[in-house]
Amino acid sequence: MKTIYNSIKEKVAKHPKIQDSVLGTVNEWKRSHYIILSEIIKEELASSEELKNDKRFELGNTISHITLQRFFENDYQDKTHNDLRFLKTLDKICIFLGFKDLNSYIHDIKENQILEEKVNSDVFSIDIVYQYCKAVFELYKNFPTLKIELFKDWVFDNSPFLERASAFSKELCERQFELVTKNNRSNFEIFDVNIITDDPDKKILETQEFWNLLFKVGETGEEHFVNQLNTQIYFIRKIDNEWKIWDNYNPDAGRLNNKNQKP
Repeated sequence: MKTIYNSIKEKVAKHPKIQDSVLGTVNEWKRSHYIILSEIIKEELASSEELKNDKRFELGNTISHITLQRFFENDYQDKTHNDLRFLKTLDKICIFLGFKDLNSYIHDIKENQILEEKVNSDVFSIDIVYQYCKAVFELYKNFPTLKIELFKDWVFDNSPFLERASAFSKELCERQFELVTKNNRSNFEIFDVNIITDDPDKKILETQEFWNLLFKVGETGEEHFVNQLNTQIYFIRKIDNEWKIWDNYNPDAGRLNNKNQKP
């Protein structure tokens, strides 16, 4: 309840009626400011649809400046702030904020938290793929030195994906492949990422990726091009409370080992 209590304080302070008054111009409210706040809330409650029935007689449509000052200046305490009279005050404040009552406000907060957690989870999953692709490009830039450790934050050590990527990359390094980056000759782009499966311990993401790469081979200077748009599937798992890529389906994997391609 303490979180809800503090959230209501913040919502009141950010309310347009408050921001457009003298209250929005000062950092610390004094007694006179709480009198103004009381009048603003009273005016809003007087025209509220929620208080145009029996609920008006149950709750009233005013909050004293003393009650408001206590609400804003005192820390939350279970004993004090679970009192029925105070809960009715919170009902009126929540009506002022545009909600039906305190319960409606709490429900809205919880729904938004769930949505925010879902959005954060999706952003985090998508970021793993973006960061992995950046690591791939850095891997190529270091050829013919193999720096497979660039994957350590994004791919599980014992995964089949890392085993395949290591094998592909090792072969290209042994063949003395070097990435040409001068004048942006080599680059990549991820067009979009779609979350296909979103489970508590597994996520499957589909990407559209364009890789434009130019490699030269050792002293011979032989050139190998990769210029293609493809669809890839990433399998991301949660193991020991850590999310990383476990496997990947890339229909063109190993192309440059027969000629050349991204791990």
